[in-house]
Amino acid sequence: MGQHRITVQQIAAFESCLKREERSAGTIENYLRRVREFTAWLNGEEVDKERAGAWKLHLMSMGRSSGTINGALVAVNQFFKFLGWQECVVKGLRIQRKLFRDDRRELTRNEYERLLAAAHGLGRERLALLMETICATGIRVSEVRYITVEAVASGRAEISLKGKLRTILIPGKLCRKLKKYVKQQKIASGEIFLTRSGKGMSRKQIWAEMKAVCRKAEVAPSKVFPHNLRHLFARIFYQVCRDVVKLADVLGHSSIETTRIYLSSTGAEHARQLDRLGLVE
Repeated sequence: MGQHRITVQQIAAFESCLKREERSAGTIENYLRRVREFTAWLNGEEVDKERAGAWKLHLMSMGRSSGTINGALVAVNQFFKFLGWQECVVKGLRIQRKLFRDDRRELTRNEYERLLAAAHGLGRERLALLMETICATGIRVSEVRYITVEAVASGRAEISLKGKLRTILIPGKLCRKLKKYVKQQKIASGEIFLTRSGKGMSRKQIWAEMKAVCRKAEVAPSKVFPHNLRHLFARIFYQVCRDVVKLADVLGHSSIETTRIYLSSTGAEHARQLDRLGLVE
């Protein structure tokens, strides 16, 4: 078994490779963060399969969720493969698919509406419109940049991500709101959701602005993050059309199994289903 030492140059080369592969900004940021976390944990020691396995045990001992641990391992394993260190790759944790979602992280429609009301009440019109846009279209936070003046004019956004191209329809009512906002902000072309300096809003900024209205909305911060708006869209879309294949296409999922995760019932719903079985006298 070979031993290797990680360098700053290798991490930089890995980043360049991910960009050439057109990975999303969020994926690149996550992979690099995990690789640097692993490198810091090594504290200058050489890398081999044993050390990589020890890091997995370290993450488990810290009480990290299985999903978080596997995400970290995927990132580091990709780094190993990029460097040709296949002998260092470690297996992820085997996880049984969850039968129900965690109620503590589940954003309800009522809570979403309270977030919108809070944003309006605090004078954060851009944030309110941004949350409506994500929730009404089901786009990822990394896809917000595709909501442009041109897309609104045509009523559809062409999204290119992860090597795939898909078309998202923008609801008529949302189009009218976006056109009004564009006119007020005097945005002639390109991205609609911009910072004061004219740059597109980052994932980090969107996340922070959403967290800032939690208290006024009286919604638990653990429920408030951009991806939860996408989950809410998915659940409501499925309630209306009952077509998981169509929903997978709208969300841009390669596998329907990924879409099914969005549609699993909450713990409370699962408990009610068990009660309806009537197997306890």
